[in-house]
Parts: sequence; C-alpha cells; structure tokens
Amino acid sequence: MADAGSYQAGCGLLPRMLWQCALLSSLLQSFLSPVSAGADSKAVTTTLTTKWPSTPLLLEASEFLAEESPEMFWDFVEANQNIRGEHDDQSYYDLIMKRAGALLSTVQLNMLKFALSLRAYSATVHSFQQIASNEPPPSGCSAFFNVHGEKSCDTEKLASSVILFCPRPKPYLFKSDHRFPGSNPDAPVVILYAEIGSSEFSVFHQLMLSKANKGQTVYVLRHYLATPSRRRVYLSGYGVELAIKNQEYKAKDDTQVQGAEVNATVMGENDPVDEVQGFLFGKLKTLYPQLKEQLKELRKHLVESTNEMAPLKVWQMQDLSFQTAARILAAPASDSLNVMRDLSQNFPTKARSITKTAVHSEIRKEIEDNQKVRVQSSGRLLLGGLQRYRKLSIFEVLRSEARVMEGLRSLHIETNYIHDILKLNVQPSDSDYAVDIRNPAINWINNLETDSRYSSWPHNVQELLRPTFPGVIRQIRKNFHNLVVILDPTHESSSELLNVAEMFYTNNIPLRIGLVFVVSDADEVDGMEDAGVALLRAFNYITMEADAPTAFDAVISMFNRVASGGKLGVADVVKVLEKRYPYVEASSILGPDSTYDANRKEGRGYYQQTGVGPLPVVMYNGMPYQKEQLDPDELETVTMHKILETTSFYQRAVYLLATDHDVVDFIMNQPNVVPRINPRILSTARTYLDLSNTNAYARFLFLDTRDKSTAVANSMNYMTKKDDGYIRPVTFWIVGDFDRPSGRQLLYDAIRHMKTSNNVRLGLINNPSDSPSAENSRVARAIWAATETQTANNAKNYITKLAKEETAEALETGADVAQFAVGVKEFTGSAHLQAASKDGLPAIIGPLEDGEVFNQDDFLLLESIVLKTSGERIKSRVQRFGAEEDRASDLVMKIDSLLSSQPKGEARMEHVFSDDRYRCTKRTEMCSVVIGRIRPAEGDVYFDVVAVVDPVTRDAQKLAPLLLVLKKLVNVNLRVFMNCQSKLSDLPLKSFYRYVLEPEVVFQADGRFSPGPLAKFLDMPQSPLFTLNLNTPESWMVESVRTRYDLDNIYLEEVSAEYELEHLLLEGHCFDVSTGQPPRGLQFTLGTTSDPVIVDTIVMANLGYFQLKANPGAWILKLRKGRSDEIYKIYRYHRELLTDADDLVVVLNNFKSRIIKVKVCYFRSYILIMFIPPLPSRGFTGSVKTEESKQEKDDVINIFSVASGHLYERFLRIMMLSVLKHTKTPVKFWFLKNYLSPAFKEFIPYMAEQYGFQYELVQYKWPRWLHQQTEKQRIIWGYKILFLDVLFPLSVDKFLFVDADQIVRTDLKELRDFDLEGAPYGYTPFCESRREMDGFRFWKSGYWASHLAGRKYHISALYVVDLKKFRKIAAGDRLRGQYQGLSQDPNSLSNLDQDLPNNMIHQVPIKSLPQEWLWCETWCDDNSKKKAKTIDLCNNPQTKEPKLQAAVRIVAEWSDYDQEIKRFQNRVQERVAENDTTHTDKPGTNKRAHTRALMTGCCVGFP
Repeated sequence: MADAGSYQAGCGLLPRMLWQCALLSSLLQSFLSPVSAGADSKAVTTTLTTKWPSTPLLLEASEFLAEESPEMFWDFVEANQNIRGEHDDQSYYDLIMKRAGALLSTVQLNMLKFALSLRAYSATVHSFQQIASNEPPPSGCSAFFNVHGEKSCDTEKLASSVILFCPRPKPYLFKSDHRFPGSNPDAPVVILYAEIGSSEFSVFHQLMLSKANKGQTVYVLRHYLATPSRRRVYLSGYGVELAIKNQEYKAKDDTQVQGAEVNATVMGENDPVDEVQGFLFGKLKTLYPQLKEQLKELRKHLVESTNEMAPLKVWQMQDLSFQTAARILAAPASDSLNVMRDLSQNFPTKARSITKTAVHSEIRKEIEDNQKVRVQSSGRLLLGGLQRYRKLSIFEVLRSEARVMEGLRSLHIETNYIHDILKLNVQPSDSDYAVDIRNPAINWINNLETDSRYSSWPHNVQELLRPTFPGVIRQIRKNFHNLVVILDPTHESSSELLNVAEMFYTNNIPLRIGLVFVVSDADEVDGMEDAGVALLRAFNYITMEADAPTAFDAVISMFNRVASGGKLGVADVVKVLEKRYPYVEASSILGPDSTYDANRKEGRGYYQQTGVGPLPVVMYNGMPYQKEQLDPDELETVTMHKILETTSFYQRAVYLLATDHDVVDFIMNQPNVVPRINPRILSTARTYLDLSNTNAYARFLFLDTRDKSTAVANSMNYMTKKDDGYIRPVTFWIVGDFDRPSGRQLLYDAIRHMKTSNNVRLGLINNPSDSPSAENSRVARAIWAATETQTANNAKNYITKLAKEETAEALETGADVAQFAVGVKEFTGSAHLQAASKDGLPAIIGPLEDGEVFNQDDFLLLESIVLKTSGERIKSRVQRFGAEEDRASDLVMKIDSLLSSQPKGEARMEHVFSDDRYRCTKRTEMCSVVIGRIRPAEGDVYFDVVAVVDPVTRDAQKLAPLLLVLKKLVNVNLRVFMNCQSKLSDLPLKSFYRYVLEPEVVFQADGRFSPGPLAKFLDMPQSPLFTLNLNTPESWMVESVRTRYDLDNIYLEEVSAEYELEHLLLEGHCFDVSTGQPPRGLQFTLGTTSDPVIVDTIVMANLGYFQLKANPGAWILKLRKGRSDEIYKIYRYHRELLTDADDLVVVLNNFKSRIIKVKVCYFRSYILIMFIPPLPSRGFTGSVKTEESKQEKDDVINIFSVASGHLYERFLRIMMLSVLKHTKTPVKFWFLKNYLSPAFKEFIPYMAEQYGFQYELVQYKWPRWLHQQTEKQRIIWGYKILFLDVLFPLSVDKFLFVDADQIVRTDLKELRDFDLEGAPYGYTPFCESRREMDGFRFWKSGYWASHLAGRKYHISALYVVDLKKFRKIAAGDRLRGQYQGLSQDPNSLSNLDQDLPNNMIHQVPIKSLPQEWLWCETWCDDNSKKKAKTIDLCNNPQTKEPKLQAAVRIVAEWSDYDQEIKRFQNRVQERVAENDTTHTDKPGTNKRAHTRALMTGCCVGFP
C-alpha cells in the first residue's frame, strides 16, 4: 500500500482546496492504515432476454398507438413510411418519439416511453412474425402479400390475384390484425406482410391504399421482418433475489470454474452506489481525481465495516419492522423512497444498525390506529383505488386512467373533481336478463309441485344441500327450473324443439315445461285453413277433455307425422284428432265456429310484449337462449348445464326460501327480471362515442370519428318535458328516417315517453334512406327547423304532431307545415341535413332494422337502466360543479360516455387512514405514517397512488423501486403508509433483492442502446453462501443460458448470469358443460397447421387447470387424438360457441398471463347417464377393459432426476454413469430443466453421444393457484411429487426417480419391471438397522406413528411410478389437494417430497420396495451394505459430514466414476474449442432445430 506521502503529492495544485485536501489525506491515512490492499469489490449481475430476436422500436410504438385507436395507428404508419436510414439508436428513438408526439398527449407519450422501456409490445410484433412464418413467406421476398392463400411479392400480380380470389375461402383474421378503416367488407382480403418504415413497405402500402380506397380490397397489415436482428430483447419488470443459503451441510463443488476471467465485470469509474456512511464518493472522485485509488480503498473499508452479518438476539429482532419504518420516516421527503429501497433490498446487512434506531411513540400509535381502522394486509398498491401490482398491469391501469382523466380535463372539469368522478362505478351489468313467466298465455304441460307423477320426490328445499355425485341433478318437488318454448307451429324447427321438450318430460328431468303458440290472430282465419290455428284449437280441446300432458302428447304425435324438414299441415292435426277422438267432428273443433281459441290472441300478445326476438324462442326461467343454442343437441346440453349452474344459486339462497315459499315468485322477483327484453338495450356488446373533445369545427367531412361525434353532440338541440333549469341525466338520440313511417313511429314513442319523465331529453338525428331532396324530406326539414328556432317545449308539441301519420299524409298532399303549429314562433328557411353517425352510445336509439320494434316500454327500461347504473350518480357529481343546466346535462352525457367506454374491472377501493384524522403539520408528525408524501404539480392531472407496505417484507423490496419509477414517469399524488408488524421472532428478510425496472429506454454516450436493463448486486458481504433466484410474472418460464458459475452456491466473487425467457405460458380451466365438473384427464395438444402436436398436457381435476408452453404467435388448441376427441368436443371458448369444424386458434401476443376458459361437451347426448351414479372415473389415459392390455412400448428405462448447483450436477453425472454401467437396456433420462445450469445443458449432448443414451429436459410452471413455496430446495422437492402426471409427455407410462447423489449397482430394468400390485408408485422404506440413529427416527412416535398405523415410512430418494395408474386414479390431483390444505401451516410437510406421499398413504397407496433397493449409511447398518442395489448419500444429522467427503469414503467406485467424467469433460472442452474455430454444431443440434424453430420447446438428445 502506498504511504501517506503519496497522498499529498498531488495536493498543491489549487491553494483554495489545500485545507480540504489535507483533511482528506489525514482521513485516508487514519482509515487505511490497518487495511491491506485487496481486489476490487465484485458485482453479481443478472440479465433476462427473450428467445426471439429484438423487434424494432418503431413497430412496437405502432402497436401502442393501435391500442389508442386504429386511426392513430394508420396516421403513424403514414408518417413513418421511410423512417429507416442512417441513424444511430438514440436518433432513431428520438425521431419515433417526435412522430408519435404529434399524435399523443404528454401523458400518453410518457406511457409510450415506459412501454418501450418494458418492451411491452415486442411479443405483439413477434406474434405477427410467427404467423408469417406459418404461411410461409415466398422465397426472396422482403415483403409480400397474401390474397386468399395466394402469396407473392410481385406487385404486378396483385390485380390478377384480386380478380381470381372468388374460389378461395377468406383468410382467418385475428383481433390484433390492422384493418384499414373504410374497406369494403365484401371485397377480397389482401394481407400485407412488411416492415413499417422500410422502402419496400412504402411501395406496397401505397398500392394497397389505392385499392382499399376504391373499395376493391380489404387491406390488412401484419408486421414482418425479412432479416430479424441478431440481438435479443432485454426485458425488465422482474425481481432477482440473492438468498442466504443454509450451510448446515456443506454442498459446494470443489471444482474450479474455468474461464472466470472472461466474465469479470470489475467495478470502477461508474460505480452507481455513490454514498457510503455519509461519504459521497462520486463527488470525491470528481474533486480529487489524483486520489482515485485511495478513495476506492477507503470505500471498500467502509463497506466491509458496514456489512455486519453477525446474528441478532431474539429481543433485538422484535421491533425491526417499526425501527425500519422510523429510519425511513426520518429521511428527507425527497429521499424516503430511496432509503426504503436501500434498507429493504439490503436488509441482512442493515439489520444490525437498524436495531439502534429509536421509535417515536407517535409513530407506533398511528400505525396501530391505522391497523384498527382499515389496514390489515401489506403489499397493496392502489392506483386511483384500483389494486395493481404486476408491472404490465400497472402500465395498463396508468394508460386507462390517463385516457379518462385527459378526457375529463378536456371537458374543462377541474382537477379536484376528476378523482371524485373516477371513483364512480358506472359499468353496465353483465347479468342475463329475464322476462316474467307468470303469464296466463303460457300453457304449462306439467307442474312439479302438484302433479302426481312427482309425488315420490322430496319437497323440502333443504334437499338442495344434500351431497350428491358430481353432475347428478336433484329431483325436488319444486318448480326451480322452468322451460318456456315460444313457437310458430308451422315453422320447420318447431318439431325438433318439441321433441327435446318431450325428452325432458318423459325422462322425469325436474323441469316445468310451458308452451306459447304464436299463430294468426285474425278472426277470419280458422283451423281448417291454417295449421297453426288448427294445432292451437286441438291442444285447447284435448286439454279441456283430458289434461295438458295428454294434449302435449297429441301435439308430439301431430309433428311425428311431418317428414324431416317439412312443415305441419292441417291434415296432420285432423288425422291425430280423428284417431284419438273418432266420435267428434274435426271441423267442430277446428272450424269457424270453434270455441277453443283460448290464448290465441294472448300468445301473440305475450310474445310481442316481451320483445324476445325472432321465433322460435326458448327461455330458461325467463332468460332467452341464444340463437345458436337452439340446435337440438346444444339445447339438451345447455339446459342441463343451466340446471346445474342454477342449483348452486339456490343452494346459496336456501335459507331465504321457506318450504311453503312460492319458488317461481322468488325467481321472478330477482333484479335481473325486466318487463321486456330488448337486445338493443340489454346487449353487453356496445359501442361508445368519444365526446370528450370540446373544439368547434368548420369542415365536418374532414374530421375523424371522435371529432365528428363531438361536433354532432355540441350542435345538438334537445327537447324536454318542460322548459326549466333541471339537470337531465338521461339523453336519448333518436336516429331514423323521419320521412318514413318506421322512423316517425320511433320518434312518436320517444316523445310520448319523454312526456312522462323529466329525467329525459331527446336529440333527433335524421338518417335518410335516400339522398335528401325537397320531396322526400318534408317532415325532417320541418323537425330540424323547429329544433333550431323554438323553445324545447314548443318544439316538442309541434314535432309530436309531425310524427303522426295523418300529418305526414297531409304534407305529402301539399299541406303547409305552418298549419300544424300552435303557439309556435314563426320560422323560415330551408333545412339542410347531414347523415348522422351510427355509432352507439348507451342512449342512441336507431336506426332500427326492418321489423324491429322499440316502443314506450323499451324507453322506460332504458331510462331505468341508465339512471340505475350511472345517471343519478354522475348527476350528483355534476351538480357540485355549478354548471348551467344545458352544459350540466351535456356534461352528464359526456362523462357517462367516457366512463362507460372503459374496460370493466374490479371496484375501486378507498382507504381512510388515521392520517386523515390527524392531518399533521409538524415535521415529526407529518411523516408518522405517510413517508415523503409527494404532491402533484398544481393544475395538471395527476394519478392518485396509495401504497400500504411493511418495510421489512418482500413487498417493500418490490414496491420501493416501482414507486420511484412511477414518480419519474407521471404526475403523482403519492402516499405510502407503513403497516408494521410487532414482536418478530426471526429475521424478516434473509435475502438481498433487486427489482429491474426503468421509466424509459437508456442509451450509452455514443448513442447506442445500453446493454439492457440488469440487476446488479454490489458490496455483498464475504461470509455467506448465496443462491440466485429470479421472480418473474406468473406466465414467464425462464432458464439460465449463459454463466460459468454455480448460481446455487455463490461466494463473494464476480458473477454474471444471463437468463432467457424460454416460454410464455398458455394456461386454462376446462369444464364439462353437462356436469359443471372438470373433465379430469382430458388431453389437449397445442401446435400449428403444419405441426399440430408440439406440446401436450392433461386437465387436472384441481379447478380443471391445464398448462401449455408456447411463445408469441397463433397456435391451434385441439383435443388429443384418441379417447379425448372420441368422447368430447370443444363446445365453448370464453364466450364463443364453436362448431365441429372450428379450430380453436389461440393468439399469444403480449407478456401478460393468458388464461383461457374452455368448455367441452359430449359428441352424443349422455343426458340420461347423469341420473345414474357415475362409474369410477378412469380419465382418458387407460383402456376401456378392466385388465389393461400392456401396450407395446420401446424397451427403455425412463429415469427422472433433479439437480440444482454444480455439486449436485456433478453427482448427477456420476449417477447416470453408474446406471449405464449396469444395464444393456436403452436408457432415457428425464431432467427437471427449471434449475439446471447452462454448463450442464451444454455438456449433456456430448455425454449422450459418448455413452449412448437419450435424454429430455422437462419443465412445468408452478400454478399460481397452488400454495407457493419460497425456498428453492422446497420448490425442487415439490416438483418431485406434485406434478408427475403433467410433467411428462402423455406417451410415458412408467419411470423411475433416482436421486442425483445415488450410486446404482444393479440393472434398473429389474426395478422398472417390478410388480407394484396395483399401486401407482413404489417407494423404499427407511432403514431401521442402525440403532444409534433411533433418536432421529421421527416417524416412530407422535403423529406419524398414529397416522401410519404400523405401515412403513418411505424415503423419496428412489421410487418407481406407474404413470398410467397414477393418472387413472387421479393421484396427482389428490396429492395437490392434500398439499394445498397442509402447506398453509408452515410447520407441516417439513420434508415435502416424502412427507406428502407418506401422509397420503391411505388415499394413494404405496408399494414398499425390498430394503436392498436403497442403502443409506445414516439409517442402515454396515452389514446390509453388501446387498445394496443402490447407495444414497443421505445427510447425517449427527456428523453433518460434507457430501463430497462422504461420497469418497462410503462408495469405493465413486472416485473412479468422477475421474472418468472429468477426463471426458476435458476432451469435450478441447472439442468445443475446435468446433468454435470450425463452426461445427454440437451433438443433437440439427435434430432439435425444427422444434426449436417452431416453439423453442423441449431439448431432446439422441445417441
């Protein structure tokens, strides 16, 4: 180390700094005198990239704008046709921001920067690339088009392709496709695959535009990169943990890491940690560059003296949460989030100093008061009252909130009112509406409560709670389920519908069935001429003579006479009548003098009054079925599903229902029952107009959609009931051709309704059917003139007269419009009318379809729904603004439109804290709970952000950096509330943590992109051993791909690790519509058209869950060939019904979780089976026979094993070698990929080639709904037992699990063929021959002794699994169910992988293997070793002997195996070096290339 004189050598340069230099020199001398020179501080760095190539930021920005609006996307495309050129990365980025900034607001532009930093749309862009690769692209084309399957990049061929498109079907278009607006929907579809901004794109784009604008094509644009980038996308939005590892048993490999110097990242000039113990080293280095080395030594000394890791006493830990909060609150407001991040993310080294912090009594009291008032849980982040945590979810909420707030701001609403309005929940209900079925027009065929055929059924509603088999429908003598069929007897489909109703009736399904016959109600039409009238009269006659069931049977007989596809005739009715009642003249029943016309007019009246849509109509408890559900097979399935679904509703309501309560009254009194159903009102598929712009316009035709809507709204004149200053919360726009009867009738009904309600105002938009002229627009011009010149009341009276038909007829004959004016001011001039937009607001009515009815009842229903969902609440807020009446009513309408158009989400939460009661001003009080309350900039819209956090939890480690990014990104009103826990007995955080997130893209000094977001750990303590873990979003499946270090055992050294996002998960839940239960064992496959089966999986009984590995793109989900697709078909995907011919195409185009809901149904009707207790389920993997015939499989031994860390991977290689040395049978190894090191994955293909075995890497993402483990070792144990049924391909029938640290001394073929005697798996019991270990045999006493009841406790180091049996009895589902219950208790399942199967031994039997199959020195005596077939290196709780030492001592051949592997590794390294120079592929690469290109799926090696 240099002496003190060297410090002073450079200090005479600036006299004014001499005293500073002298002081620093003395400090350096005093601090550094005892410190020896050492290496620079090391860093642990981690990055995460995608598997796919980096996508251009321009294309990602275009996807952001596409989500804002399609018009914005096309404007952006137009502005960036030739953006590509000689730009460096930063100039390119700045140009994109400039072009986007012309279309976006400031907040939106910040959102775009954040999106590009997250690379949130990279997956979207790459999904188009995958779709293009499935075409595939024509050779030699950098851009190409596809016209109904014909592909080319020759522009000359486009015209001929468009002309000859007719014979070819239209292509499948995705929701994410970019369709050029205004295209002719009947024209051929032309899909352009090109890169926006390229010269090739510009040529094709102009050509496509010319065709689309002429109506010749539908222009669709998809991104396509002919030459993808060589870089990968660097991701952010994930956490990296350095957990302190338990070193009770030494488990570090002694092999030296090769090539360590290659990855060294020495900390130097750009050290981001600038402050240590009050010294600002960044500034000191700037001021005193000549002392750079000495400052580095001083910094190192201070860091090492700070990072104390000595264990704390229990009493010292009790108040750590409050003390950490006090330390954070003591910091300046501007630094408090930085302090929270530093303390929480480096807590193990900060804990000792935190124990010295005093906690003010006021802080403690206020935190405890808050916990009493509201706060129970930590880790909450509320954005505008919406609870969000994941970074992509936060991005979406910020963006959605920004749209609404900017819309409200553009309406000139003050900022302080905006957040009050945002809290309103105005989303329409998604519930299914029903009409009242208590109407005499319904002819009920049966009555479950009174008919004798149901007399044996129980009548007590408590029967609903009696347990039954899944899918069994309870037969209770109550009219819980009512099916009403409204039909025209002469319609072709009537026969099939009645046959289904008869099937329900004859099979005693607990369903009350009612019929409504809609027939001609003209008096002059009789039954001898009209088959419908004939059937009605015959039905009424037989009902009077006998009863309704007999009449129903006769009706079925009449329809049975009708040929398939034919219509009912009068003769069919007469024949049945004559046969059943030969003594009665048919003409007396059916003829003109018939007295059997009951319900003839009432039936038609009921149908028209309910407004349920075109005939036929089927209603369940008053809720109409969708049209596609009326297919006979679908009708059976859907009805059974509704019965099962509704039963659960009745079970919840059973205590509201007395046994003597009228069940139908209870059903009809539910809030979803309305007097009339009108799909135009009640449909949830709605379009909303954006009316938030307030500018005035001159040239209407040149405006975009939003501005046109606003222009119409701002120029609208309204009619009201009275001329008063009342705020009207309901606005109706009546759209129609008022010179036609249908338009006038709609207008007349609207005015009549308006006269009954002062809440409504009417705006009129004429929508002429033909080009307006003086002759065909008399009424419309008169209406327009009245609204422009008269008061609202006068206009109402005058227009009411104009809407009457006699007035219109008079005008047609030349009458003067003035003669209909009474009390109306004179008006002159001609009215020029423009066509109105047909886009819908909740209150836009019209134009109506031909024959569509919208009457006064509909207006009443619409008004009540608007008032209930939004009108009254918005009105109450607007009244506070003090706006004028006209503007106030306009504001209600525009705010309603803006809020209703937002995606439906969860309700907003509002927190009231004691801080609101104590509103503090003094320094000590102001920050007692709220740390560094960040006030928003005055006048600007801001985001209201509330975080509730315990500062010593994982949530604090994540939230602090997230809040720092939010603060930089947008204008925030930020409050962070401390929610501390007292009386801690253990260190609350035992790991270091970094959360990777940046507010915008970062560049280097030379203008190039920075290497990407990364996690960096600096100044780690030297003593502990660390293990590295990644915390990623639930749908990400990542793997380490590049590092030479043992990430499971990190000492203080320079470590760099690169991870890769290998898969995005497609998750789902599947249910059988007929039973409501998961179809356990049902098998799904995922692939493409060219490769239909890339991955497969089975459906768990747990929540019907399934999981498939995929990547961005379009994938085809199918039922697996075999029993799955023989028995079932996919019936519904989300809310879409599928036909038999439909492929279920699933698009993954973002980083968010993709969770789909799939419903399946039987190919044929199995309705009657549901009334028989189901047979023992065998899933979809076994044979139909009781004794399964052994399938002819390849004679291969499947061996599964798991390993994490270099030491266990070393053991694993030796275990594999010992297996191969003792068998001649082909072996296939299966390894859990999740935790294998890159070094092992690189080496295994060479080993497979050398020793002649197959291998496959399998992985499964721990499901989000299953209780999560946090410790890596316990997660690995979980994978050993919890997912055996889904981890392996469905073709694998049997496998052996062998622990990595085992040595095999026999042929494992013997174990594979071992008879398990019907058990799903076999384990070896723990040895009991080494008597000195009796004190450690926990299973000999207490819980385990009583639970096992004399059975053996088995060890999980070696077991054999019959997967066919395992899947057949749903062992995996049972194990997961038991785990979910037990794992909530932290004290249970301490040895998860063996405690769980031993705990489940009564439900999932274990076959005990002979003791010689596993020998372990810890538990077995030395005499039994000579018989051992395998030796396991069990940990010894007495000696704690390190693994390596034990291996050499216990197993004689272990060292020989180890040396053989090491020699082979050296040869491989030489070969790799040679391959690098000759560019030779490693073994297995070419054979895996196809699958990797398709989905980068499982890695399979071949000998």
